Amino acid sequence: MVRIPLPLSTLGAPGSSSRAHVTCQYKCGEACWKQPGNTSDNAYFGDVVRSVVSRRSLLKGGAATAVGVGAVSLLGACGADGNPTSTPSTPPVTGTGTGTGMDFTAVAPNTQDAVVIPDGYEQSVVIRWGDPVIPGAPRFDIAAQTPEAQEKQFGFNNDFAGLIPIEGEAARFYLVCNQEYTTEEFMFTGYEPKNPTENQARVSMAAHGITVVEVTAESGTGKLTPVVGERNRRITASTPFTLTGPAAGSEFVRTSADPAGTRILGTIGNCSGGLTPWGTMLSGEENFPNYFSGASAVTDPTAKERLNRYSFEDDADYHQWGRYEERFDLSKNPNEGNRFGYIVEVDPHDPSSTPIKHSALGRAKHESATIHVTDDGTVVAYSGDDERFEYIYKFVSSRKVRSGTSAAAMRSNLRILDEGTLYVAVLTGDTPRQVDGSGELPAGQKFAGTGRWVPLLTVDESGRATSRIEGMSPAEVAVFTRMAADKAGATKMDRPEDIEPHPKTGKVYCALTNNSKRGTTGEAVADAANPRNENKNGQIIELTDDHAGTDFTWELLLVCGDPAAADTYYGGFDKTKVSPISCPDNVAFDPHGNLWISTDGNALESNDGLFAVALDGPNRGETKQFLTVPKGAETCGPIITSERVLVCVQHPGETDDASADNPSSNWPDGGSSQPRPSVVAVWKKDGSIGV
Repeated sequence: MVRIPLPLSTLGAPGSSSRAHVTCQYKCGEACWKQPGNTSDNAYFGDVVRSVVSRRSLLKGGAATAVGVGAVSLLGACGADGNPTSTPSTPPVTGTGTGTGMDFTAVAPNTQDAVVIPDGYEQSVVIRWGDPVIPGAPRFDIAAQTPEAQEKQFGFNNDFAGLIPIEGEAARFYLVCNQEYTTEEFMFTGYEPKNPTENQARVSMAAHGITVVEVTAESGTGKLTPVVGERNRRITASTPFTLTGPAAGSEFVRTSADPAGTRILGTIGNCSGGLTPWGTMLSGEENFPNYFSGASAVTDPTAKERLNRYSFEDDADYHQWGRYEERFDLSKNPNEGNRFGYIVEVDPHDPSSTPIKHSALGRAKHESATIHVTDDGTVVAYSGDDERFEYIYKFVSSRKVRSGTSAAAMRSNLRILDEGTLYVAVLTGDTPRQVDGSGELPAGQKFAGTGRWVPLLTVDESGRATSRIEGMSPAEVAVFTRMAADKAGATKMDRPEDIEPHPKTGKVYCALTNNSKRGTTGEAVADAANPRNENKNGQIIELTDDHAGTDFTWELLLVCGDPAAADTYYGGFDKTKVSPISCPDNVAFDPHGNLWISTDGNALESNDGLFAVALDGPNRGETKQFLTVPKGAETCGPIITSERVLVCVQHPGETDDASADNPSSNWPDGGSSQPRPSVVAVWKKDGSIGV
């Protein structure tokens, strides 16, 4: 299959995503500018027989309060400052999102080259691209970057952020961040697209991955200050990982450099993530195919079909690492591409530990993995596959979480994500009229329905794996998970990105960013969960899940876009009183139980931002913008606590008419400086507690 570029005349039109073409080139290999990789004939769920989904067993535990060690999400590591604990602890959640904690003055949409925050708040940059992390790191100099320097400095394009308290030390945390991708045109002056020097390519490799950096919290403010010390760590595209689960050792991941198929170099395309109750960080390897060349040289029909299903293609490789490391050239190492696309786990407490890639959670363009723990200690991990018409997954562990910080407890907990059952979601709509693709909902109705989780793969506590998909081995399901989900009849969604369980109610919220191909010729048409054809603004779906079971109900909380438009829905709240939101990406929760949403590619002609949304009571659906990021930037990785709001500002100034030679932004340092992706903290100016 050749993925045909869409006509340029259809791109960048009014009402389309504002993401720059250059961002798409380097971040996802122009995936959203080409035909979708999912060519399966899975029926949209309006055609699914409703009788396959039963309500009788629904919600046996879906609304139960999560146990104390359990409900850990993007903000799960953020306990109160000065509360030393060795594992992430969810801030006390006093409500279910009724509006308390949303008393700030909403920030108006704007196009400023700044992080714009509400009156009464102040901000500071925590860390920026190139800042020292490892002792001996040189001062950042964009004109003299080397791989050796970048391996010791904060990486490029931070996405996920988490705070993990350091045991026994008040007001000290590990800040863990992904470095999702590099845009070389904004990293090097005089850069020639698709023609890097070896130094440039290796700097780029070193700028990827994950950063663990110790930070101290300043008393009386929300300011965080990095500490350059031995506890810190930079994980790059060359760091050794251990592969676990059914894929490990299989014929699909063995290479000449790794004949055992268990030791993988590097992690790339790391998007959002999550924190575990046992104190580790999870990260999703998302847009990995566009780091590989030579796909067209693979001639075996089965191998070629598998590459196509994951959108590997020669012209998507804007990084060109294969020129300098043969493992990124599929014509020479065809299995190397199968060694990326996993959920990775990093122990920030031990900088010498080997990070893990968990194949039992499947291989996809994982946006994230976030954890819910049931009352009996069962761990459930939720994940979205971020490409148009891809699927929602969950993994239910067979091993129970163990409390404490002993070596035995950690060893047991680090196996939790290797033993259990991987599922994919099938949704059915209950909307009382046929969905016509307009997105318009008659008064008094909701986009809602039921669903079931279809098993794909089970691994028992002995490590023995069983495929639940006829005609596929356990290793095939683990490595070619998209194809297994196709066979299972999974529901095609509009780019499922971050998916997060609520710390108190247990309801699960998933950001569906957009899908301009929905309902176009040859593609799946609108359905109740994806109700608009040519969907440019996205939506938020709310699942009430029987976490360890197979049934759930769902409802659209938001159908995003211009509140004045008929095709938008804000939870039933008065749309004349909301902040307009478009292209939701990451989700998190504040201590009051409100949902917070960051955006990527705002299609409403203003900068991306961070929004708070009430979830319950008469204010359900009330949406208020808390901040906006600079022009060209994306808002990522929100953490919302009583002390501060943290956001990752990714690719500031990344516009199609700009480069390092001609910057369109000077954020965060001002003057004539180059734009630098950064983490920003925001807090109340008067020092009072609360958002």
